[in-house]
Amino acid sequence: MKLTHNRAIFLMVAVTLMWSTAGVVTRHLESARSFEVTFWRAAFTVLSLGVYLPLSQGRDVFAKMRGAGMAFWLSGVCWSVMFTAFMVALTLTSVGNVLVTMSLGPLLTAVIARLFIGHRIPARTWVAVVVAGAGIVYMYASQIDTLSLWGTLVALCVPIAGATNWTVTQHAHAQGHDVDLMPAVWVGGVLCCAVTLPLALPFQATPHDVALLGVLGVFQLAVPCVLSVRCAQILNAPEISLLQLLEVIFGILLAWWGANEAPGMAVLTGGAVVICALVVNEVIGWRQRT
Repeated sequence: MKLTHNRAIFLMVAVTLMWSTAGVVTRHLESARSFEVTFWRAAFTVLSLGVYLPLSQGRDVFAKMRGAGMAFWLSGVCWSVMFTAFMVALTLTSVGNVLVTMSLGPLLTAVIARLFIGHRIPARTWVAVVVAGAGIVYMYASQIDTLSLWGTLVALCVPIAGATNWTVTQHAHAQGHDVDLMPAVWVGGVLCCAVTLPLALPFQATPHDVALLGVLGVFQLAVPCVLSVRCAQILNAPEISLLQLLEVIFGILLAWWGANEAPGMAVLTGGAVVICALVVNEVIGWRQRT
């Protein structure tokens, strides 16, 4: 089926819905905790992409990785940090804290790209950075003496790694060396498994837990990653950034509805400030370009 612009938008909404299921599913685990949760999800992602990649890119896809450049392997490291930090953060703090913190990705990307590859940051984006930062500080301040703060700080590693990943791939593109994202995601999953396996032992997950984490590995990570890459071929960057914000809304609502995890007032207030700053920044930039 040909992917038109409207179909790409609906597909991207479905992708954000799949991404947002991680929080509510982890709240129904019986015994698996922290690094074991991370290991099993990454393992199922590696297995599913290990089947998909040869079908979509040929049987020599893994052999080609040996000749990939430094940018490819750095991208894989960034993916592994995102996979690990996201799931560990979910075991330390609320779903709302994690998702709101992750939504800083576009702003951190602008800052890191400015520092390392010289991308110019418009004044509107600087304002958005300051406003969103104030929202995050407000959210942090309400939990300064709790374990949730550590979870939020771990979650901050996700947008930092994502911003670094984007900067690395864009710099490689400018040098004429495009990074193949799906194999890089597979490498990130392999690295995540290798790092978390020793920390996950001895395994405590029940068959129920493994089944849930298998669903996450395939349908919350592998499948939406494949679909989002397809959508990115049709939609422009501002559209992708705005649609990705739906993950915050969907994730909080699903955790509230499916796990009775009501977000605190600080999360709602700080999150609203962050989301508004991001939306205004992207909409203004979109209108200026069109």
